[in-house]
Amino acid sequence: MFDNTPVLGRSDSAELAVNKVLRNTYALLGLTMIPTVLGAFIGISMNFSFAQQHPFIFAIGAMAVMYGMFAAISANRNSSFGVVLLLGLTFLLGLLLGPILQHALHLSNGGQIVGLAAGGTGIILLTLASIATTTKKDFSFMGKFLLVGIILLIVASLANIFLQIPAMTLALSAIGVILFSGFILYEVSRIVNGGETNYVMATLSLYMSIYNLFTSLLQLLMGLMGSDD
Repeated sequence: MFDNTPVLGRSDSAELAVNKVLRNTYALLGLTMIPTVLGAFIGISMNFSFAQQHPFIFAIGAMAVMYGMFAAISANRNSSFGVVLLLGLTFLLGLLLGPILQHALHLSNGGQIVGLAAGGTGIILLTLASIATTTKKDFSFMGKFLLVGIILLIVASLANIFLQIPAMTLALSAIGVILFSGFILYEVSRIVNGGETNYVMATLSLYMSIYNLFTSLLQLLMGLMGSDD
């Protein structure tokens, strides 16, 4: 007798593996929104006077903690503890949304601006993820450009903490929206094309792009639409 069960070829197995990573990444990404929102609600009511008085020290300290957690998540990316660390990081990042959300919600149209930023982030994510998934085009060529761009953006943002130039803040926010949109396209493309096979690390990279896209878009909308009336 002959076995009529279809045998998966190498390409079929690779496709199944990619789909599994993509599915797990989206599921975990959805889960990370829970601690983020919880942290944001707590952050809105927190006192960030130290951050306002010493913005540079606060920014450097926050970056040091985040990069430490990135390293810990990477070291535990193949275990369930890596997921726990990732959820802990998203809670912390939710708390760190406190200052910008406090600023936004003190505006007369702050609720509308926050809603637009969240909705805009969702639309950009769905659009770019759909493009990367359906076309399966390899956007890895964007990697070096995006890396250089993010380094320059970080340096310019730290410099503007001292300079406090409103026009520069607006310009950096606009650049951030473009850069982090590019990162979303690049990262989903990496998963689809098999460049990232660990869903914990894929979720971390994609989450950070979405988080920074939201904050950049929120800052941009506050500068363009914010009203104190």
